[in-house]
Amino acid sequence: MNFRKKGEELRNSFKNLVYEYMVSKDECRSFNDGMKQADIFRECGMDWGEKENCTSSNQQYWIVAILRELEEEGKIQRDISTKKWRLK
Repeated sequence: MNFRKKGEELRNSFKNLVYEYMVSKDECRSFNDGMKQADIFRECGMDWGEKENCTSSNQQYWIVAILRELEEEGKIQRDISTKKWRLK
């Protein structure tokens, strides 16, 4: 098994999940308020809960990377003042 390729597939699956979730939420529409990254993270099922040496907050690095990827692709944007994410 090619683990690197499998990891890339998983990352793309999670990125697609996050984007599809945001498309489905009215608050993420381009002229609405948007959502906090923590809420997107939890609603997409990425939170493993509080673990020893790995709090829920620490687990959110995944969602940060995913949101930044989607931002680089021109699909979403982050509001400068509220720090919430929405569709572009």
